[in-house]
Amino acid sequence: MRRIRLTATEQGHLEQLCKTTNDRRLRDRYQAILMAHRGRKRKTSAQDLGVHRTTVRLWLKQYDEQGVEGVQIHWGPRPRGRMPETLAPTIQEWVKAGPQGCGLDRANWTYEELATYLYQATGIAVKRTAMRVFCQRHDIRPYRPTYRYLRGNPEKQQAAREDLTALKKSLRGTVRVVEPR
Repeated sequence: MRRIRLTATEQGHLEQLCKTTNDRRLRDRYQAILMAHRGRKRKTSAQDLGVHRTTVRLWLKQYDEQGVEGVQIHWGPRPRGRMPETLAPTIQEWVKAGPQGCGLDRANWTYEELATYLYQATGIAVKRTAMRVFCQRHDIRPYRPTYRYLRGNPEKQQAAREDLTALKKSLRGTVRVVEPR
């Protein structure tokens, strides 16, 4: 059985860390150390925290050997993605051009089709979800692109508005009678 003896300053420091941390797992580790200091058995501490008693033993051992740094949670490095970040402008151009601009006979892009086209164009094989995450990270929306295109001819737009207004005015006074067949 591992005995933990804390000084008053160490105990105060651990209590402060326990109260201020947002990470529940780290708070459990601090509580286990404080319980061990108060003479609580590992088994009952583990039951209260909802972990195995061996886990509590390992936390206490790490604290005994390294102090507060020993119980910190250390994350491993993230695996690198298969898609290089330099592909973002290329994929954005594909989405802007649409599938027809890339020689495909589709109306809209989907993440699945973008992933397939990426494999055909570059040889990089990714799944639909990886393409979705990549596109979201770079603000690329294949379903409804939000890119700005140049508006049409302003004179033609104004003429169309006037024609539409005139048509609406002319239809107001007329009543359409539909004969049953």
